[in-house]
Amino acid sequence: MKFKRIAVAVSLLLILLISLAGIQKVSADTAKEVQKIQKSGVLKVGVKQDVPNFGYYSAETGKYEGMEIDVARKIAKSLGVKLELVPVTTQTREPLMDNGQVDLIIATYTITPERQASYSISKPYYYDQIGFLVRKSSKISKISDLDGLTIGVSQGATTKVSLEAYAKEHHLKFKYVQLGSYPELAVSLYSKRINAFSVDKSILTGYVSKQSRLLKAGFNTQEYGIATKKSNTGLTKYVNQLLDKWSADKSLEKIYNKYNLESAKPDRQK
Repeated sequence: MKFKRIAVAVSLLLILLISLAGIQKVSADTAKEVQKIQKSGVLKVGVKQDVPNFGYYSAETGKYEGMEIDVARKIAKSLGVKLELVPVTTQTREPLMDNGQVDLIIATYTITPERQASYSISKPYYYDQIGFLVRKSSKISKISDLDGLTIGVSQGATTKVSLEAYAKEHHLKFKYVQLGSYPELAVSLYSKRINAFSVDKSILTGYVSKQSRLLKAGFNTQEYGIATKKSNTGLTKYVNQLLDKWSADKSLEKIYNKYNLESAKPDRQK
């Protein structure tokens, strides 16, 4: 009987060790913010619900899916807590962080100096370029063909600023229509309200259809980061530790492959 009790105790200890194996160790400078989330038992992450391959809510399955959803799940698992996904748009991402309604934002959030001044943002987990979706029936084959035409962009995104800088540098003129969601922009393209729908290339791949095509040309390498409140630097350090680990063990690459995504090469000039 005594041997059986010892065997049971050893088995329980092994189970406990296995269950803790996936939880990332927390360093002293990140402990306070990370432990707060662990104490609550829930990690609240703001994600997109209209970006195929990144953050998308499937009406068929009733579940969120995409590369960024998988990253959110891995972070929650490393913390040993439940994951609560909060749908966001380009306009609501920052207010939800400001109000403390989400702990993290993983929602195609481009890293810029302006955003870094207001929020704590991780190192990049994905690189992309700004691209253009056009109608197949159009004669547009390169960016210069859009000179004088109307480009649709998402409200609250950095795309319009980047396009303005590109146009100035290349002596082009673009007109703009700003809408609240990517599906609205796709519909506007098909209805000929706009001549091109512009945002990061990988986002546009989810909207390619029989009526549209993606231009090969792109510009301005974008870096996606995981954002939180400016004061949550400890949480950002923890996330960076995870990203380093997942880059080294190819976990991130496996997620890219799962959704047929290919991260662009970092812009070394930045």
